[in-house]
Amino acid sequence: MKKTFSLSKRLKHDDAARDSKPAYEKTYEVDMSEFPTDFVRNFGIIAHIDHGKSTLSDRLLEFTGTIGKSSDNKQVLDKLQVERERGITVKAQSASMIYKKDGHDYLLNLIDTPGHVDFSYEVQRSLVACQGAILLVDANRGVQAQTVANFNLAFCSEIQILPVLNKIDLKNAKVEETCAQINNLFGYAPEEILKVSAKAGTGVPELLDALIERIPPPSGDLEAPFRALLIDSWYDKYRGVIILIVVKDGSLKIGDEFISHKTKQSFTVREIGIMFPGETPVKELFAGQSGYVIASFKASAEAFIGDTLHSKAIQPESLVTLPSAERSNPMVFAGVYPEDQSRNSELRSAIERLVLNDNSVRVSIESNPALGQGWRLGFLGLLHMDVFCQRLDQEFDAQVVVTSPSVSYKVKIKGKKNIKTFGSEMLTVNNPVQLPDPLIVEEYYEPMAEGTIITPAQYMQEVVSLCVSRRGEQRSVQNIDQDTVLVQFKFPLNEIIVNFFDELKTISSGYASFDYEETGYELTSLCKLNIVINDKICEELTQIVHTSRATKTGRAMILKLKENIPQQMYAVALQAKVGAKVLAREDLKALSKNVTQKIKSGSDQTRKQKLIRAYKEKQKSARMIGNILIPKEAFMKVLKNEK
Repeated sequence: MKKTFSLSKRLKHDDAARDSKPAYEKTYEVDMSEFPTDFVRNFGIIAHIDHGKSTLSDRLLEFTGTIGKSSDNKQVLDKLQVERERGITVKAQSASMIYKKDGHDYLLNLIDTPGHVDFSYEVQRSLVACQGAILLVDANRGVQAQTVANFNLAFCSEIQILPVLNKIDLKNAKVEETCAQINNLFGYAPEEILKVSAKAGTGVPELLDALIERIPPPSGDLEAPFRALLIDSWYDKYRGVIILIVVKDGSLKIGDEFISHKTKQSFTVREIGIMFPGETPVKELFAGQSGYVIASFKASAEAFIGDTLHSKAIQPESLVTLPSAERSNPMVFAGVYPEDQSRNSELRSAIERLVLNDNSVRVSIESNPALGQGWRLGFLGLLHMDVFCQRLDQEFDAQVVVTSPSVSYKVKIKGKKNIKTFGSEMLTVNNPVQLPDPLIVEEYYEPMAEGTIITPAQYMQEVVSLCVSRRGEQRSVQNIDQDTVLVQFKFPLNEIIVNFFDELKTISSGYASFDYEETGYELTSLCKLNIVINDKICEELTQIVHTSRATKTGRAMILKLKENIPQQMYAVALQAKVGAKVLAREDLKALSKNVTQKIKSGSDQTRKQKLIRAYKEKQKSARMIGNILIPKEAFMKVLKNEK
C-alpha cells in the first residue's frame, strides 16, 4: 500500500540546471522525527548505461506518491540540460520518498547514479552513503561490462545488493537467459532476482517491499553529538553554496553550528531540507537521514565532498571521521581556453563553480602562446571531458577551446645533477611540452588499464583483432552463456581513450560493451613528437606518442594541418620530427602571383626573368622572418578528436 500526499501546487519540472532558481516550491512539510533509523532505507540504483535506471526512479517516485502520475514524468531526477539532451545520467541525484508498509511509514532515500564508466566516481561516492543497491539488468541486452564493474563496486562496499531484471515486457526479452548470466557471474539464484518493467510499472510494488525487507537500516546514535558525511555540493546563484549530507549521529536544525573537519571552519545552518524530489525545507534532520543544508559558506572551496562535519561538542583530536570514497585520479588531460581572452575571469569563476559539483576534475593553470591563458584539466574520460565543456557552455555561457586529450606519463631521470634540478627522480608529465630531454631520461612509464569486453561470440575474432591493433594483451576469456563471451585485455590507456569504443561498437554491430579501470604504470618506449612549421616548433601541437606510433601519427597530423592552413605569400614547410629526425613532410605552396603581368607581350625576356628572380628572393626572405598565421579553427581541427 502506498501513501499519497496532496499537493497545494503542482510541482513544476523544467530543464534548468541546479544553478537556476529552484523549480520546486515549498508546498508541504515532512516531520522527520517520525522516521527513526529502523524506518529508514538508503539505497542506490546501479546499472550499465541505458538499462533503465532513470525510468525506474520515475516509477518509484510515482508509486510512493512523491510525484503525481503523468506522461511528463520522464527523467525527473535528470535535472541537467545535458542529461536530458543526451538521454544519459551524468550526475548522481538523490530523492526521498515515503512508503507505507505493514502500517508503518518508511523513509526511502534513493540515489540514481550514472551508468557510463567515465562517471564511476559518482557511483563510488554514492554507494558510501547507502546500505543497499539495486543492480539493474536489461532483460533484452543481458549482463554488460558496466554491470560487472558496478557489481564489483557495490560488493567491495559491503552493502546489500538486490538483482533486478528490467524491461521484461519487451518482445525480445531474454528473461531466463539473463537470469542464467546473473547466476553464473554473481551467484544469485533465479528466485532471488526481482523482475520489473520500469516503463509499465510492473513489479514495482514488490520491489519496494523487497527494499524494506532485504536492505538493512542505517546504523547511528541519535543521542550522540552530530556527525555527518558531505556527499555532494552545488552552487545556486540565488542562495550560494548548497551541500548534501547524510547524518550519521545526532541531529541538525536551523541555527545549529557545525565544524568542517578538513577546513576547521565553523558554519551556521540557515536552511535545511530533503530532496522530495525538489528542495523541501524541514525542521530537523536526524541520524540515518539525508538532506540538503544551506549554511554560511563564503566560497565554493569551503565545501569538500567526503568531508566529515561534526558538532562543536566533539573535539578535533577525538573525532572519528566517516569513511568516504577515495577521490578518483584523472586519466585524460586537456587544455581549456576561453575563445575570447577578455572573458578569462568569467571562465575561471565558471570552472570553480562547476568543479564544486564535480570534484573528480583536477585543475591547474596553463598558458599557451597561440591560445593565451587557460587551464589544464584532468578528467576521468573523453565523455566526462565532453560533458564538462558542454555544461560550461549551457550553465555559464562560457565558450571554450579544448586541446587534444592526452594521458599522464611518468619518466625516471638519470644523473644526480639532473635529479637535483627537477627535484625528484620520478616525474609525472601531464603536458607534452614538459617532457624532459631524452638524453637525461633513463626510463619511460605509461598508464595501463584492465579492459573488460562482453560481446556475442560471433564477433569474437574481430574484437580480438581490434584489441591487438591497440597494443592489447589478452588476459582471460570466460563464456557467460553459449552465445556471449567475456574477454579481458590489458591496454595502454592512451590506446583506448580515443575512438576505441566507437570502433568496438562498429565491428560488433552495436552489441559489444566495454569497461575499463586503471591498473598502474608500466615500462614503455616513448618519444616527443614535434610539429615544425618553417623550422619553428609549434608547441600547441606537440604530443607524447609510443615510438611505434610516431610516424603514423606525425603523417596524419601533417596532412590535416596542410588541409587547414591557408596559403601564404611564400612557401611553407610542414614537418613531423622526433628530435632531429624528420618523420613526415608536406609543403604548402605559395600563392601564385603574375609578376610579369604589367609587361607587354613581345617585351625583352631578360626583363621578365629579372622580375621573377626578384620575386623569388623576396619570398625567401619573407619565409625566414615571417610568422605563419594559423587560424584557431585549424588548431581545433588538428587537435580535436574527430570521428
